[in-house]
Amino acid sequence: MRQNTIETHGTATNGGGNQPVLEVNNLSVDFGVDKEWVPAAIDLTYHVNAGEVLAIVGESGSGKSASSMALLGLLPSNSRVTGEVKLNGNSLLGMNPANLRAVRGNDVAVIFQEPMTALNPVYTIGAQIVETLRLHNPISPSQAEKRALEMLELVELPDPAKAFKSYPHQLSGGQRQRAMIAQSLSCDPKLLIADEPTTALDVTVQAEILDLMRNLRTKLNSAIVLITHDMGVVADLSDRIAVMRHGRIVETGTAEEIFNAPKHPYTQALLAAVPKLGSGGDEDAAVDISASVAAATSIELDVVDQAELEIREREVLAGIEAARARQAEMDARPVVLQLTNVAIEYPKQGRVPAFRAVEGANLTVHQGQVVGLVGESGSGKTTIGRAAVGLLPVAEGSLVVNGKDISNLKPTSKELYEVRRQIGMVFQDPSSSLNPRLPIGESIGEPMYLAGVAKGAALQKRIETLLDQVELPRNYRNRYPHELSGGQKQRVGIARALSLEPKLMVADEPTSALDVSVQAKVLDLFQDLQREMGFACLFVTHDLAVIDVLADHIVVMRHGQIVEQGTRDEILRRPKDLYTQRLMAAVPVPNPAEQRERRELRAKLLADAEAS
Repeated sequence: MRQNTIETHGTATNGGGNQPVLEVNNLSVDFGVDKEWVPAAIDLTYHVNAGEVLAIVGESGSGKSASSMALLGLLPSNSRVTGEVKLNGNSLLGMNPANLRAVRGNDVAVIFQEPMTALNPVYTIGAQIVETLRLHNPISPSQAEKRALEMLELVELPDPAKAFKSYPHQLSGGQRQRAMIAQSLSCDPKLLIADEPTTALDVTVQAEILDLMRNLRTKLNSAIVLITHDMGVVADLSDRIAVMRHGRIVETGTAEEIFNAPKHPYTQALLAAVPKLGSGGDEDAAVDISASVAAATSIELDVVDQAELEIREREVLAGIEAARARQAEMDARPVVLQLTNVAIEYPKQGRVPAFRAVEGANLTVHQGQVVGLVGESGSGKTTIGRAAVGLLPVAEGSLVVNGKDISNLKPTSKELYEVRRQIGMVFQDPSSSLNPRLPIGESIGEPMYLAGVAKGAALQKRIETLLDQVELPRNYRNRYPHELSGGQKQRVGIARALSLEPKLMVADEPTSALDVSVQAKVLDLFQDLQREMGFACLFVTHDLAVIDVLADHIVVMRHGQIVEQGTRDEILRRPKDLYTQRLMAAVPVPNPAEQRERRELRAKLLADAEAS
């Protein structure tokens, strides 16, 4: 194991001297729980230079966020922080509250994971940036407004003047994140702490934010501490990496060292758990997606060897032919879900007019088939998933589930009730989909009890069987949701969805809220159960690497319309639609060299799109 200290690897220094912007020595964080001190971070030592990005990575509970918030005194009152933290040589721990408030926002800024909770909903974006500027600088309102507009322009918002006057809810997720970055950078901080800055964003918006942060680092020469569990983001942005587990730094090094030659078993396991776009679940048969998209678009990449590209091309074509043969076999199976020219509307509410979220959708799912429905937020993919289980009415076309057209069925009809019994649904957030007042055994058994399928001893036996199938101990049946981890709660959600032995499963982003290693285990479980039970599945996600592991057939949506669909290999190895190509090029991969290649490809695709 490497030392619990990050060494310098020829990175930029602060100004003309050798002193880092941030120095952390033997930092420990404890929380008082039930009259005992519980450690969250233990003896952390690291530093960050000007113009450098240090990524602190690890899973939930590893201590990465708690230790970073401790730097600025942002932890709750039951915390205890010891060690030494210096910003440009000045000690932060023990600083009086007034001086520490002056440091926050002025010398150190934080970008949080969810901008909607970090921004004030009752003030405009401009007012919030102006407040930050005038709090830390003796300037007039007009000067602050001018500076705020300059910052909104710096973060490349499409219409800075409009964004200045807008409230947070009037901006998209990516625009809100840009606005929060503008506020964070308004006082030219020497240190920027970015806590999961792209986790809640779609891949294309995430790629834009990463480009923005890379450009701002160059322009402002700020030191950046990047906190994340997304190894693709780390490969894209970081110079050096610290891997945390159970409150300790277990390995450190440059990005190339960590990704190419990880030494600690935990780092190796963490990287192995990341789903890699192009592998199709088989690491040995991985295909370079950048090269595939480049070949499909006739774009030449400087970093791709053309002879190697020809070999990859033959592999891709062979894979597509094999996938088409498998699809022909799948087409002979019974149809479980079929959409024909479907349009779905959200009805009028008060003064808000009806909104057509999906238009002209055609989609088929056969028995035992996993169809991946992918696209960005607002593309209409979740709308189709909700309509498939009868939660949204169909405005036009027909939607058939297990041979029954549910397009014109009333929500309270007996026919729709019978159809819904044959459908299971797994939701994105297991915490909000489980009743906190019920033990998980009751949550799993409730659908069977209400449907009259089983009761008494037979019901209890069926609950135990389902717990076995999702690989949870039987004694967990008496635990409540809050006593389980995120991955365990999602297993309960899957068990509940399988309780009535559905013919169709609708899974709506079931792994997006999970850490990568937990996500890998849940995906393995889901695959095993799908093969064993043979249910058809509509898997809704924006994560192309996940769908590459699971899906037989992929449907790509944009702005409420299906723009492309085909076998997994056709869509991911040889995409035809420009939007699909851009979507794939935007996915960060856990490999610094390949990620540079991916950025080059995306830049050329965007340039071609603008030229046309």
